[in-house]
Amino acid sequence: MTVTIERSMSTAKEKHMPIFISYSHANREFVDDLAGQLVREKVHVWLDRWELSLGDSLIDKVQSAVEGASALLVVLSKASVESEWCKKELTAGLFRELDEKRVVVMPILLEDCALPMFLRDKFYADFRTDFDAGLRTVLEGVAKISNASLARSVSADNHTDWSIRSGERDGQIGIFLTYVQQDKDQPYTVLTEIALLPNAVANERLLKVFKEGGKTKMRFVAMEALVAYLGEREDVRPVLDDEEEWVKRIEFHGAAQDEIYEARIGVRRLGQDTGRDILTNVTGLVRTTFEQMRSVLAVR
Repeated sequence: MTVTIERSMSTAKEKHMPIFISYSHANREFVDDLAGQLVREKVHVWLDRWELSLGDSLIDKVQSAVEGASALLVVLSKASVESEWCKKELTAGLFRELDEKRVVVMPILLEDCALPMFLRDKFYADFRTDFDAGLRTVLEGVAKISNASLARSVSADNHTDWSIRSGERDGQIGIFLTYVQQDKDQPYTVLTEIALLPNAVANERLLKVFKEGGKTKMRFVAMEALVAYLGEREDVRPVLDDEEEWVKRIEFHGAAQDEIYEARIGVRRLGQDTGRDILTNVTGLVRTTFEQMRSVLAVR
């Protein structure tokens, strides 16, 4: 398999899951300013006044939005902490945090007020004296949970930086994953690169997904097929004993039997030679990426 696809795919409109803003209408002017700034920074925002139409079921719409959002920005003020609606939205967000084991609720402190007990140990964006400083904190926090194409996974002993990208040439799609693993106490890193190339049928489906949902959703569909194969057919755990690249080529099916992907997996070590072999877990890396993408896209 020769992979030479380079062109960036960026013409389709991305459909990231929105950031839900929970607030009291007493703070409407501030929320309008905040939402406007977020939209200018290309953050997809769900705001009740923008999304609800005459005759909509308020409970159903809000509940669906809370369940489908990447995160909840909770504006804390004297009015909001007393609002029953805000309390319900906050409770739903906290239940999601417990269930999904990730940050869902992101508090914003608009003014001094009695903070709910279960939010007191959370870091919050402080808008009490400086709007710009608070906005920077929000944008930094949102970026960490709303980008499904690159992230860092951290454990007690190591961390892994990863990214996924895609390209197209003459209608042929390629999807590429890169991982850099760094052990906390070791003088080396491990570089893993995976290239996915779909056959004509799978390529057609990916192009359709790209046009309808954007590049992130298209990448997710390909990752879903790869994870299904690794989970059912093969567990890839190469042992690195020198500086040479370890290479494996696999072929697997997509959602339909005639959707076929070819993959090239390359793994190599960089840095100091410790004289010891290194056991790596490619299957685990791919699964972690898939779960992080699913979390950001709020796919159940």
